[in-house]
Amino acid sequence: MAERGALPIVGLLLAGILSACGGSPAATPGDVSGTRLDDGTFEVSATPLVDPGGEPYSLADDTEKPLTLVFFGYTHCPDICGQVMATLAGTMTRLDDADREDVDVVFVTTDPQRDDEAVVERYATKFDADFLGLTGDLDDIVEVAQSIGIGVEQGEKLPSGGYDVTHGTQVMALDDDDQVPVYWSHEVSQADLARDVQLLLDEG
Repeated sequence: MAERGALPIVGLLLAGILSACGGSPAATPGDVSGTRLDDGTFEVSATPLVDPGGEPYSLADDTEKPLTLVFFGYTHCPDICGQVMATLAGTMTRLDDADREDVDVVFVTTDPQRDDEAVVERYATKFDADFLGLTGDLDDIVEVAQSIGIGVEQGEKLPSGGYDVTHGTQVMALDDDDQVPVYWSHEVSQADLARDVQLLLDEG
Protein backbone atom coordinates (compact mmCIF):
# COMPACT_ATOMS: atom_id res chain seq x y z
CA MET A 1 0.00 0.00 0.00
CA ALA A 2 1.13 3.52 -0.75
CA GLU A 3 -0.37 6.58 0.89
CA ARG A 4 0.77 10.06 0.18
CA GLY A 5 0.27 13.69 1.12
CA ALA A 6 -1.11 16.52 -1.09
CA LEU A 7 0.47 19.82 -2.05
CA PRO A 8 -1.85 22.85 -1.94
CA ILE A 9 -0.89 23.95 -5.47
CA VAL A 10 -3.39 23.35 -8.25
CA GLY A 11 -0.75 23.35 -10.99
CA LEU A 12 1.00 20.38 -9.37
CA LEU A 13 -2.15 18.35 -8.85
CA LEU A 14 -1.59 15.73 -11.50
CA ALA A 15 2.18 15.78 -11.66
CA GLY A 16 3.46 14.39 -8.42
CA ILE A 17 0.80 15.95 -6.22
CA LEU A 18 1.89 13.92 -3.33
CA SER A 19 5.08 13.42 -1.48
CA ALA A 20 6.03 10.10 0.05
CA CYS A 21 4.07 8.59 2.92
CA GLY A 22 3.72 11.05 5.76
CA GLY A 23 5.18 13.98 3.82
CA SER A 24 3.29 17.25 3.61
CA PRO A 25 4.23 20.91 3.38
CA ALA A 26 4.73 22.89 6.55
CA ALA A 27 1.67 24.69 7.88
CA THR A 28 1.31 28.35 7.00
CA PRO A 29 2.13 30.38 10.11
CA GLY A 30 -1.09 31.51 11.73
CA ASP A 31 -3.72 30.64 14.23
CA VAL A 32 -4.39 27.05 13.10
CA SER A 33 -2.15 24.03 13.18
CA GLY A 34 -3.32 22.99 9.72
CA THR A 35 -2.40 24.56 6.40
CA ARG A 36 -4.55 27.47 5.32
CA LEU A 37 -5.45 27.82 1.65
CA ASP A 38 -6.45 30.92 -0.28
CA ASP A 39 -10.10 31.27 -1.23
CA GLY A 40 -10.77 29.44 -4.47
CA THR A 41 -7.69 27.21 -4.35
CA PHE A 42 -9.87 24.10 -4.14
CA GLU A 43 -13.63 23.88 -4.66
CA VAL A 44 -15.20 20.47 -4.32
CA SER A 45 -16.78 18.86 -7.38
CA ALA A 46 -20.56 18.45 -7.29
CA THR A 47 -20.30 14.98 -8.86
CA PRO A 48 -22.43 12.73 -6.65
CA LEU A 49 -21.04 9.69 -4.90
CA VAL A 50 -23.16 6.98 -3.22
CA ASP A 51 -24.33 6.96 0.41
CA PRO A 52 -24.99 3.85 2.54
CA GLY A 53 -28.60 3.77 1.37
CA GLY A 54 -27.53 3.62 -2.26
CA GLU A 55 -28.62 7.22 -2.87
CA PRO A 56 -26.55 9.92 -4.59
CA TYR A 57 -24.61 12.16 -2.21
CA SER A 58 -22.70 15.22 -3.39
CA LEU A 59 -20.05 16.80 -1.18
CA ALA A 60 -21.01 20.11 -2.78
CA ASP A 61 -24.80 19.91 -2.73
CA ASP A 62 -25.63 17.64 0.21
CA THR A 63 -23.29 18.87 2.94
CA GLU A 64 -25.45 21.15 5.06
CA LYS A 65 -23.30 21.83 8.12
CA PRO A 66 -21.02 24.90 8.39
CA LEU A 67 -18.00 22.57 8.35
CA THR A 68 -17.44 19.10 6.90
CA LEU A 69 -14.26 17.12 7.53
CA VAL A 70 -13.47 14.78 4.65
CA PHE A 71 -11.00 11.91 4.55
CA PHE A 72 -10.30 9.62 1.59
CA GLY A 73 -9.12 6.11 2.46
CA TYR A 74 -10.13 2.46 2.28
CA THR A 75 -11.23 -0.23 4.65
CA HIS A 76 -8.37 -2.65 3.84
CA CYS A 77 -5.80 0.04 4.69
CA PRO A 78 -3.51 -1.49 7.34
CA ASP A 79 -2.36 1.63 9.13
CA ILE A 80 -2.87 5.32 8.34
CA CYS A 81 -6.59 5.22 7.54
CA GLY A 82 -7.52 3.73 10.89
CA GLN A 83 -5.22 6.19 12.63
CA VAL A 84 -6.86 9.17 10.93
CA MET A 85 -10.38 7.91 11.53
CA ALA A 86 -9.59 7.41 15.22
CA THR A 87 -8.22 10.96 15.35
CA LEU A 88 -11.43 12.26 13.80
CA ALA A 89 -13.51 10.30 16.29
CA GLY A 90 -11.46 11.62 19.20
CA THR A 91 -11.72 15.15 17.83
CA MET A 92 -15.50 15.00 17.84
CA THR A 93 -15.55 13.95 21.49
CA ARG A 94 -13.53 17.07 22.36
CA LEU A 95 -16.15 19.42 20.89
CA ASP A 96 -19.05 20.74 22.91
CA ASP A 97 -22.55 19.79 21.80
CA ALA A 98 -23.14 23.02 19.90
CA ASP A 99 -19.92 22.75 17.87
CA ARG A 100 -20.43 19.05 17.23
CA GLU A 101 -23.85 19.84 15.73
CA ASP A 102 -22.11 22.13 13.22
CA VAL A 103 -19.62 19.52 11.96
CA ASP A 104 -20.03 16.47 9.73
CA VAL A 105 -17.34 13.86 9.13
CA VAL A 106 -17.31 12.01 5.80
CA PHE A 107 -15.17 9.01 4.87
CA VAL A 108 -14.86 8.39 1.11
CA THR A 109 -13.49 5.06 0.00
CA THR A 110 -10.73 5.00 -2.59
CA ASP A 111 -11.39 1.29 -3.15
CA PRO A 112 -15.00 0.97 -4.34
CA GLN A 113 -14.33 -2.44 -5.88
CA ARG A 114 -14.19 -3.89 -2.36
CA ASP A 115 -15.90 -1.16 -0.34
CA ASP A 116 -19.60 -1.18 -1.20
CA GLU A 117 -22.32 0.75 0.63
CA ALA A 118 -22.61 -1.71 3.52
CA VAL A 119 -18.84 -1.97 3.99
CA VAL A 120 -18.21 1.80 4.12
CA GLU A 121 -21.12 2.33 6.48
CA ARG A 122 -19.87 -0.35 8.85
CA TYR A 123 -16.32 1.01 8.70
CA ALA A 124 -17.23 4.68 9.24
CA THR A 125 -19.76 4.12 12.01
CA LYS A 126 -17.48 1.86 14.02
CA PHE A 127 -15.45 5.01 14.76
CA ASP A 128 -18.49 7.22 15.40
CA ALA A 129 -22.16 6.47 14.83
CA ASP A 130 -22.63 9.85 13.12
CA PHE A 131 -19.82 9.43 10.58
CA LEU A 132 -20.93 9.05 6.95
CA GLY A 133 -19.27 6.59 4.55
CA LEU A 134 -19.43 7.10 0.80
CA THR A 135 -18.56 4.91 -2.15
CA GLY A 136 -19.28 5.16 -5.90
CA ASP A 137 -17.65 4.66 -9.27
CA LEU A 138 -13.87 4.96 -9.09
CA ASP A 139 -13.81 7.61 -11.82
CA ASP A 140 -16.25 9.75 -9.84
CA ILE A 141 -14.27 9.29 -6.63
CA VAL A 142 -11.06 10.30 -8.41
CA GLU A 143 -12.76 13.40 -9.85
CA VAL A 144 -14.10 14.53 -6.49
CA ALA A 145 -10.81 13.81 -4.75
CA GLN A 146 -8.73 15.68 -7.31
CA SER A 147 -11.05 18.71 -7.12
CA ILE A 148 -9.82 19.26 -3.56
CA GLY A 149 -6.20 18.27 -4.13
CA ILE A 150 -6.25 14.59 -3.19
CA GLY A 151 -4.73 12.04 -5.55
CA VAL A 152 -6.23 8.53 -5.86
CA GLU A 153 -4.79 5.67 -7.87
CA GLN A 154 -5.33 1.92 -7.87
CA GLY A 155 -1.95 0.24 -8.01
CA GLU A 156 -0.73 -3.10 -9.27
CA LYS A 157 -1.95 -6.43 -7.98
CA LEU A 158 -0.04 -7.93 -5.09
CA PRO A 159 1.14 -11.56 -4.88
CA SER A 160 -1.57 -12.07 -2.26
CA GLY A 161 -4.22 -11.31 -4.88
CA GLY A 162 -5.04 -7.87 -3.50
CA TYR A 163 -3.69 -4.57 -4.75
CA ASP A 164 -2.23 -1.31 -3.58
CA VAL A 165 -4.36 1.83 -3.38
CA THR A 166 -2.43 5.08 -3.46
CA HIS A 167 -4.27 8.03 -1.97
CA GLY A 168 -3.66 11.33 -0.25
CA THR A 169 -3.84 11.15 3.52
CA GLN A 170 -4.92 14.68 4.41
CA VAL A 171 -8.05 15.62 6.31
CA MET A 172 -9.77 18.32 4.28
CA ALA A 173 -12.15 20.93 5.68
CA LEU A 174 -15.10 21.91 3.49
CA ASP A 175 -16.91 25.12 4.33
CA ASP A 176 -20.43 26.14 3.38
CA ASP A 177 -19.09 27.69 0.16
CA ASP A 178 -17.87 24.21 -0.92
CA GLN A 179 -14.26 25.36 -0.67
CA VAL A 180 -11.30 24.07 1.33
CA PRO A 181 -10.08 26.71 3.80
CA VAL A 182 -7.70 24.40 5.69
CA TYR A 183 -6.25 20.91 5.49
CA TRP A 184 -4.30 18.83 7.98
CA SER A 185 -1.62 16.17 7.78
CA HIS A 186 -2.60 12.66 8.87
CA GLU A 187 -0.29 13.27 11.83
CA VAL A 188 -2.50 16.01 13.33
CA SER A 189 -3.44 15.40 16.94
CA GLN A 190 -6.98 15.26 18.27
CA ALA A 191 -6.34 18.32 20.42
CA ASP A 192 -4.96 20.43 17.56
CA LEU A 193 -7.70 19.38 15.17
CA ALA A 194 -10.44 20.11 17.73
CA ARG A 195 -8.95 23.53 18.42
CA ASP A 196 -8.77 24.34 14.70
CA VAL A 197 -12.35 23.18 14.15
CA GLN A 198 -13.54 25.52 16.91
CA LEU A 199 -11.58 28.42 15.36
CA LEU A 200 -13.05 27.74 11.92
CA LEU A 201 -16.58 27.58 13.32
CA ASP A 202 -16.02 30.86 15.16
CA GLU A 203 -14.81 32.47 11.93
CA GLY A 204 -17.91 31.29 10.09
